[in-house]
Amino acid sequence: MAEESEFDPEADEQKEIGREMVDESTGLGSVAAHLYRGEMERTVGWRDRLDTTTNWAVTVMSAIVAYAFSGEVSHAVILAGIMMGTVFLFIEARRFRDYDMWRSRVRVLQENLFANALDPSQGVEHDAWRAELSRDYREPSPKISYRGAFSHRLRRVYLPLLGVMGLAWIFHLWAFNPDDPFLESAALPGINGVLVVGIVGGYYAVLVVLAVPLSSKERGESGGADHGDIE
Repeated sequence: MAEESEFDPEADEQKEIGREMVDESTGLGSVAAHLYRGEMERTVGWRDRLDTTTNWAVTVMSAIVAYAFSGEVSHAVILAGIMMGTVFLFIEARRFRDYDMWRSRVRVLQENLFANALDPSQGVEHDAWRAELSRDYREPSPKISYRGAFSHRLRRVYLPLLGVMGLAWIFHLWAFNPDDPFLESAALPGINGVLVVGIVGGYYAVLVVLAVPLSSKERGESGGADHGDIE
Protein backbone atom coordinates (compact mmCIF):
# COMPACT_ATOMS: atom_id res chain seq x y z
CA MET A 1 0.00 0.00 0.00
CA ALA A 2 1.32 3.42 -1.00
CA GLU A 3 2.46 5.64 1.81
CA GLU A 4 0.15 8.49 2.71
CA SER A 5 1.52 11.97 1.95
CA GLU A 6 2.51 13.96 5.00
CA PHE A 7 0.18 16.80 5.94
CA ASP A 8 1.92 20.15 6.28
CA PRO A 9 -0.47 22.70 7.90
CA GLU A 10 1.87 25.62 7.27
CA ALA A 11 2.29 24.82 3.58
CA ASP A 12 -1.47 24.33 3.19
CA GLU A 13 -2.10 27.65 4.93
CA GLN A 14 0.30 29.40 2.58
CA LYS A 15 -1.52 27.99 -0.46
CA GLU A 16 -4.86 29.21 0.87
CA ILE A 17 -3.70 32.79 1.54
CA GLY A 18 -4.47 33.74 -2.05
CA ARG A 19 -8.01 32.45 -1.81
CA GLU A 20 -8.49 34.22 1.52
CA MET A 21 -7.55 37.52 -0.04
CA VAL A 22 -10.43 37.41 -2.49
CA ASP A 23 -12.90 35.99 0.03
CA GLU A 24 -15.14 38.88 1.10
CA SER A 25 -16.05 37.17 4.37
CA THR A 26 -12.49 37.53 5.73
CA GLY A 27 -11.99 41.20 4.81
CA LEU A 28 -8.35 40.40 3.98
CA GLY A 29 -8.69 41.69 0.44
CA SER A 30 -9.75 45.15 1.60
CA VAL A 31 -6.97 45.37 4.18
CA ALA A 32 -4.37 44.20 1.68
CA ALA A 33 -5.54 46.72 -0.91
CA HIS A 34 -5.20 49.65 1.51
CA LEU A 35 -1.84 48.40 2.73
CA TYR A 36 -0.51 47.96 -0.79
CA ARG A 37 -1.72 51.39 -1.88
CA GLY A 38 -0.03 53.01 1.10
CA GLU A 39 3.26 51.20 0.46
CA MET A 40 3.13 52.15 -3.22
CA GLU A 41 2.60 55.81 -2.36
CA ARG A 42 5.63 55.80 -0.10
CA THR A 43 7.70 54.02 -2.74
CA VAL A 44 6.71 56.50 -5.44
CA GLY A 45 7.42 59.38 -3.08
CA TRP A 46 10.96 58.21 -2.40
CA ARG A 47 11.45 57.46 -6.10
CA ASP A 48 10.57 61.09 -6.83
CA ARG A 49 13.15 62.22 -4.26
CA LEU A 50 15.79 60.14 -6.01
CA ASP A 51 14.87 61.64 -9.37
CA THR A 52 14.95 65.16 -7.92
CA THR A 53 18.48 64.63 -6.61
CA THR A 54 19.62 63.25 -9.95
CA ASN A 55 18.04 66.14 -11.85
CA TRP A 56 19.74 68.67 -9.61
CA ALA A 57 23.09 66.94 -10.05
CA VAL A 58 22.78 66.93 -13.84
CA THR A 59 21.66 70.58 -13.90
CA VAL A 60 24.41 71.86 -11.60
CA MET A 61 27.20 69.88 -13.24
CA SER A 62 26.06 70.90 -16.74
CA ALA A 63 25.95 74.55 -15.73
CA ILE A 64 29.46 74.33 -14.28
CA VAL A 65 30.88 72.78 -17.45
CA ALA A 66 29.13 75.39 -19.60
CA TYR A 67 30.56 78.18 -17.44
CA ALA A 68 34.05 76.68 -17.51
CA PHE A 69 34.12 76.82 -21.31
CA SER A 70 32.49 80.23 -21.59
CA GLY A 71 35.79 82.12 -21.43
CA GLU A 72 39.10 82.34 -19.63
CA VAL A 73 37.93 80.41 -16.60
CA SER A 74 40.22 78.32 -14.41
CA HIS A 75 39.95 74.55 -14.69
CA ALA A 76 39.45 74.57 -10.92
CA VAL A 77 35.80 75.32 -11.64
CA ILE A 78 35.40 71.87 -13.17
CA LEU A 79 37.14 70.29 -10.21
CA ALA A 80 34.64 72.09 -7.99
CA GLY A 81 31.86 70.60 -10.15
CA ILE A 82 33.28 67.12 -9.57
CA MET A 83 33.18 67.77 -5.83
CA MET A 84 29.57 68.95 -6.10
CA GLY A 85 28.65 65.79 -8.00
CA THR A 86 30.20 63.72 -5.22
CA VAL A 87 28.09 65.55 -2.63
CA PHE A 88 24.94 64.74 -4.61
CA LEU A 89 26.08 61.10 -4.79
CA PHE A 90 26.29 60.85 -1.00
CA ILE A 91 22.84 62.40 -0.65
CA GLU A 92 21.32 60.08 -3.22
CA ALA A 93 22.87 56.98 -1.68
CA ARG A 94 21.18 57.81 1.62
CA ARG A 95 17.85 58.39 -0.09
CA PHE A 96 18.17 55.15 -2.05
CA ARG A 97 18.38 53.17 1.21
CA ASP A 98 15.03 54.63 2.30
CA TYR A 99 13.49 54.05 -1.12
CA ASP A 100 14.72 50.45 -1.16
CA MET A 101 13.09 49.74 2.20
CA TRP A 102 9.62 50.65 0.88
CA ARG A 103 10.26 49.05 -2.52
CA SER A 104 11.22 45.78 -0.86
CA ARG A 105 7.92 45.64 1.01
CA VAL A 106 5.99 46.22 -2.20
CA ARG A 107 7.85 43.38 -3.90
CA VAL A 108 7.11 41.04 -0.98
CA LEU A 109 3.39 41.76 -1.30
CA GLN A 110 3.43 41.42 -5.08
CA GLU A 111 5.33 38.14 -5.19
CA ASN A 112 3.71 36.38 -2.26
CA LEU A 113 0.21 37.83 -1.90
CA PHE A 114 -1.05 39.19 -5.19
CA ALA A 115 0.71 36.66 -7.40
CA ASN A 116 -0.69 33.88 -5.22
CA ALA A 117 -4.18 35.40 -5.37
CA LEU A 118 -4.06 35.35 -9.17
CA ASP A 119 -2.76 31.78 -9.30
CA PRO A 120 -2.88 29.94 -5.93
CA SER A 121 -1.61 26.74 -7.53
CA GLN A 122 1.88 28.19 -7.84
CA GLY A 123 2.26 28.77 -4.10
CA VAL A 124 4.43 31.53 -2.66
CA GLU A 125 8.01 32.59 -3.30
CA HIS A 126 9.04 32.45 0.33
CA ASP A 127 7.11 30.49 2.99
CA ALA A 128 8.06 32.76 5.89
CA TRP A 129 7.21 36.02 4.12
CA ARG A 130 4.40 37.00 6.50
CA ALA A 131 6.53 36.55 9.61
CA GLU A 132 9.39 38.47 8.03
CA LEU A 133 7.12 41.27 6.83
CA SER A 134 5.56 41.50 10.29
CA ARG A 135 8.99 41.76 11.87
CA ASP A 136 9.93 44.47 9.39
CA TYR A 137 6.84 46.49 10.33
CA ARG A 138 7.71 46.15 14.01
CA GLU A 139 11.38 47.03 13.56
CA PRO A 140 11.94 48.80 10.21
CA SER A 141 15.51 48.76 8.96
CA PRO A 142 17.35 49.37 5.67
CA LYS A 143 17.68 46.30 3.45
CA ILE A 144 20.91 47.41 1.80
CA SER A 145 24.12 48.80 3.30
CA TYR A 146 25.18 52.38 2.69
CA ARG A 147 28.14 51.09 0.71
CA GLY A 148 25.76 49.01 -1.41
CA ALA A 149 23.46 51.98 -2.03
CA PHE A 150 26.46 54.16 -2.84
CA SER A 151 27.76 51.58 -5.32
CA HIS A 152 24.33 51.20 -6.94
CA ARG A 153 23.78 54.92 -7.56
CA LEU A 154 27.40 55.44 -8.57
CA ARG A 155 27.22 52.70 -11.17
CA ARG A 156 23.77 53.63 -12.47
CA VAL A 157 24.04 57.43 -12.55
CA TYR A 158 27.07 59.18 -11.15
CA LEU A 159 30.00 57.30 -12.64
CA PRO A 160 28.97 58.33 -16.18
CA LEU A 161 28.31 61.91 -15.01
CA LEU A 162 31.59 62.22 -13.16
CA GLY A 163 33.36 60.53 -16.06
CA VAL A 164 32.09 63.23 -18.41
CA MET A 165 33.25 65.86 -15.93
CA GLY A 166 36.71 64.29 -15.88
CA LEU A 167 36.91 64.30 -19.67
CA ALA A 168 35.73 67.92 -19.70
CA TRP A 169 38.53 68.79 -17.26
CA ILE A 170 41.17 67.14 -19.47
CA PHE A 171 39.80 68.83 -22.58
CA HIS A 172 39.74 72.19 -20.80
CA LEU A 173 43.43 71.86 -19.91
CA TRP A 174 44.26 71.05 -23.52
CA ALA A 175 42.00 73.66 -25.16
CA PHE A 176 42.94 76.64 -23.00
CA ASN A 177 46.64 75.83 -22.66
CA PRO A 178 47.63 74.21 -25.95
CA ASP A 179 51.26 75.30 -25.75
CA ASP A 180 51.91 74.30 -22.13
CA PRO A 181 52.80 70.81 -20.90
CA PHE A 182 49.80 68.97 -19.48
CA LEU A 183 51.19 68.75 -15.94
CA GLU A 184 51.95 72.46 -15.87
CA SER A 185 48.47 73.29 -17.12
CA ALA A 186 46.95 71.19 -14.32
CA ALA A 187 48.68 73.21 -11.60
CA LEU A 188 46.63 75.28 -9.17
CA PRO A 189 47.79 78.24 -7.08
CA GLY A 190 50.15 76.74 -4.52
CA ILE A 191 49.62 73.16 -5.74
CA ASN A 192 51.92 71.38 -8.17
CA GLY A 193 50.34 70.02 -11.33
CA VAL A 194 51.70 66.52 -10.69
CA LEU A 195 49.95 66.47 -7.32
CA VAL A 196 46.67 67.69 -8.85
CA VAL A 197 46.74 65.02 -11.56
CA GLY A 198 47.62 62.37 -8.97
CA ILE A 199 44.72 63.35 -6.72
CA VAL A 200 42.24 63.41 -9.60
CA GLY A 201 43.50 60.08 -10.95
CA GLY A 202 43.32 58.50 -7.49
CA TYR A 203 39.81 59.84 -7.00
CA TYR A 204 38.55 58.18 -10.19
CA ALA A 205 40.35 54.94 -9.35
CA VAL A 206 38.49 54.84 -6.01
CA LEU A 207 35.19 55.47 -7.80
CA VAL A 208 35.77 52.53 -10.12
CA VAL A 209 36.51 50.25 -7.17
CA LEU A 210 33.43 51.40 -5.25
CA ALA A 211 31.24 50.88 -8.32
CA VAL A 212 31.87 47.12 -8.24
CA PRO A 213 28.83 45.39 -6.62
CA LEU A 214 29.56 43.05 -3.72
CA SER A 215 26.23 41.16 -3.82
CA SER A 216 23.31 40.38 -6.11
CA LYS A 217 21.26 42.91 -4.13
CA GLU A 218 23.57 45.69 -5.34
CA ARG A 219 23.38 44.70 -9.00
CA GLY A 220 19.85 45.87 -9.71
CA GLU A 221 16.70 47.57 -8.47
CA SER A 222 14.24 44.74 -9.05
CA GLY A 223 15.04 42.70 -5.96
CA GLY A 224 12.56 39.98 -5.15
CA ALA A 225 11.07 38.79 -1.92
CA ASP A 226 14.15 36.98 -0.75
CA HIS A 227 16.15 37.02 2.44
CA GLY A 228 18.09 40.05 1.21
CA ASP A 229 14.96 42.22 1.07
CA ILE A 230 13.23 41.52 4.39
CA GLU A 231 15.49 40.30 7.15
